[in-house]
Amino acid sequence: MKGIIKDAVILFIITVIAGVCLGAVHDITLEPIAKAQEAARTATYQEVYPDAASFAANEELTQAIAASAQDIAAQGFGNVTVDSIEEAKDASGNVIGYLLTSTSAEGYGGSIQVAVGITKEGSLTGIGFLSISETAGLGMNAQNPEFKDQFSGKAVQTFEVTKTGAMADNQINAISGATVTSSAVTGAVNAAVYFYENCVAQ
Repeated sequence: MKGIIKDAVILFIITVIAGVCLGAVHDITLEPIAKAQEAARTATYQEVYPDAASFAANEELTQAIAASAQDIAAQGFGNVTVDSIEEAKDASGNVIGYLLTSTSAEGYGGSIQVAVGITKEGSLTGIGFLSISETAGLGMNAQNPEFKDQFSGKAVQTFEVTKTGAMADNQINAISGATVTSSAVTGAVNAAVYFYENCVAQ
């Protein structure tokens, strides 16, 4: 009986020590991970909107996101949300456009979050990926210029995916073997464009 109690006490002590150590490691790594994530996000923003010197939140536009959620959901873009919007500013602090993030929950491998740059004139400066976990060699090819650069420079209200070759500005060639991914990305971009057209450009 004493042996069992002794073993239980030892096991309890080991568990407590292990818990304390894991907690300490978590606290130590939390800040570096957050910094790395922020750096990756900033790099994506700069890639999407290279003419911008900085990005800043606008409280009024941020509040409009929640107010427009149901309206966006009713547009037929799929299970998508607009997550955030920031003003893109030049070196003098002038607003030259906007950087929006939006998410589609309909990717083949899960949710896909994109960053979308839109000028004050309504043209897309480009798109980038903040989160994507599609199939390697297929859906992950959405990150390749051949696919994502199709959105750049376009000023349309709604994009559509085609598998037969784009014939108009609003058509996006699907990734071979990854139509689901192509549609998910396009839906997320459409949500961002819709929010810009109806809540920002008005």
